[in-house]
This record gives sequence, C-alpha cells and structure tokens, in this order.
Amino acid sequence: MTVALMWEARAVPGRGPDLLAWAEERARELPRRPVRREVFRAPQDRVLVITWWNAPLDADLPELPEPEGTLVTRAVHRWRFESLGSV
Repeated sequence: MTVALMWEARAVPGRGPDLLAWAEERARELPRRPVRREVFRAPQDRVLVITWWNAPLDADLPELPEPEGTLVTRAVHRWRFESLGSV
C-alpha cells in the first residue's frame, strides 16, 4: 500500500527562499527514507513537501517538523492520503 504525506507552509513575506531551503534540508534528513519525495514552491511563498511511503495508512511515519515562527505566517498544514490504485 502506498501512503502520501503532504506538508504545506506559507513563508513570511520575503522569506520564501529560506523556507524552501529549510524544507529541502529537513526532507533529506528524515530518519527513514521514503520511496519518493518532492519539494515544490508555489505562488505567495508557499512550500509543499510530498513524501511517498510503502506502508499502511495508520503507520507511524516520520514527518517534517514545524519550522521556526520567523519563517512562517501560520501553522503548517498536513494531509495523509492512501493510494486506491491507478485509474
């Protein structure tokens, strides 16, 4: 079974590159290696990290932490999705 974890944060204005660098570094430092990971930058200084895991939906999987308050404008949003197969 494949599980995708999504982590999204919005940077303080002007700190988008800093948040992006922070997220890329933390994604590389996860204590376990996901099957795949991607880091995205979006408009309005948003950063999205998606990791894919071969695990059940309720597995205890490592996630990115909350960044320091000087980097983000609000709490991080997190989602967990289970693959239902290809369409």
